[in-house]
Amino acid sequence: MEKYIYELKMKVRDYECDLQGIVNNANYQHYLEHTRHEFLTSVGISFAKLHEEGVDPVVARLTMAFKTPLKSGDEFVSKLYLKKEGIKYVFYQDIFRLPDMKVAIKATVESVCVVNGRLGDSALFDETFAPYLNKQ
Repeated sequence: MEKYIYELKMKVRDYECDLQGIVNNANYQHYLEHTRHEFLTSVGISFAKLHEEGVDPVVARLTMAFKTPLKSGDEFVSKLYLKKEGIKYVFYQDIFRLPDMKVAIKATVESVCVVNGRLGDSALFDETFAPYLNKQ
């Protein structure tokens, strides 16, 4: 079983759905990004402050496998855990519909850091994420 290190509960809003009455596929990417940003906030990292310091974490690759569609008003929990591969941080993110915990989406997000305009490691991320990486 995956070792999730962070989770965030959310609710589907009407405007996120398409004509079929299900969440439009692009909105899942918003859910995933919001979860990652809230995770960073929870460990004391400000996305805006990082940018001011010349560190820009960016998505290099994203894969999403759609399992069960969410509908307007559905509550769900977005969970993540991460690993480091070279200079990449790989976020494994899954979204579960509540209350039955049916998998809505499974995603993998590969993130890299651009430091002062160049691809590189972030000492802050390495230090901050170290305790979470050891859980794997």
